[in-house]
Amino acid sequence: MTAADQQVGIVLPVLNEQQALPDMFDVLRGLNPAPAEVLFVDGGSTDASCDLIREAGFRVLETATGRAVQINAGVAAVQAELVCILHADTAPPGDMVQVIRDTMADRRIALASFTPLIKGPDKTRWVTTFHNWIKTWYAPLITRPHLFIRGVRLLFGDHAMFFRRRQFLEIGGCTPSDAVMEEADLCVKFARLGKIRMVRRWVQTSDRRIAAWGPLKANWIYFKVGILWAVGARSRMAKDYPDIR
Repeated sequence: MTAADQQVGIVLPVLNEQQALPDMFDVLRGLNPAPAEVLFVDGGSTDASCDLIREAGFRVLETATGRAVQINAGVAAVQAELVCILHADTAPPGDMVQVIRDTMADRRIALASFTPLIKGPDKTRWVTTFHNWIKTWYAPLITRPHLFIRGVRLLFGDHAMFFRRRQFLEIGGCTPSDAVMEEADLCVKFARLGKIRMVRRWVQTSDRRIAAWGPLKANWIYFKVGILWAVGARSRMAKDYPDIR
C-alpha cells in the first residue's frame, strides 16, 4: 500500500448537532496520527451547527437533507483513498487512523467498522451494546440468508464504517432515497467486492436515543426498522425511526 493509499479522510454527516459538536471537535483534534481530511456534511441544520464547525476551523459542505445524500456528497468531495463515516455522537479511539490503515491493508476486506459501545453520562448500555453487536450477524441471517452465506454482514452508522473511496464510487455509494438504514444496502453492495469485518476496537456512541425512548422501545424500534428494510417497506422506515434532536 502506497503513502497515497494510506491517506484517511473522515466524513461526518450532521443535522442539528450543536450540542454534540464541541466534544467531537476535541476528539478529532486528539487523533494521532491525524487524518488527511475532515469534512462535515450538513443536511440543512436550523441550529448553529454550521457556524460552530466553521468557527472551529473545520470544513463544512452543505447539502440536501438525508444521510445517504450527505454521505454520497461527502465521499465524492474528499480526496483521501480511505474514508470513514463518523457520526457526531460517536467517539473513536485516538489511534483510529492507524487502525483503519492496518485493517484496509488487507485487500480482501472491502468494508469494515469499529465495534460500538453504547454509553451515556451515567451508564453503559450493555444489553443494547450486545444487541447492536449480534444483529450484525442475525439481521442478514434472518432477512437475507442467501447473502449471509455469501458473507454479508450488516454494519450500521454508529459502527464508524470505513472503506476505499474508489470502491464506494464504483458501487454507486448509498441509495440516495434512504433516510435510514442507508448502511444496509451499502453492506450488500460492498460484499460483492470482498469481506466485511467489524474490528475489535470500541467506538463510544451516545445512548441519547435509548435515554429518550427507553431501552425496550429503542431495541424494538431498531428491530422493526430492520424488518421493514428486509421486506422492502422503505417508505415506512423513517416514520418508524423518529428523530430525537
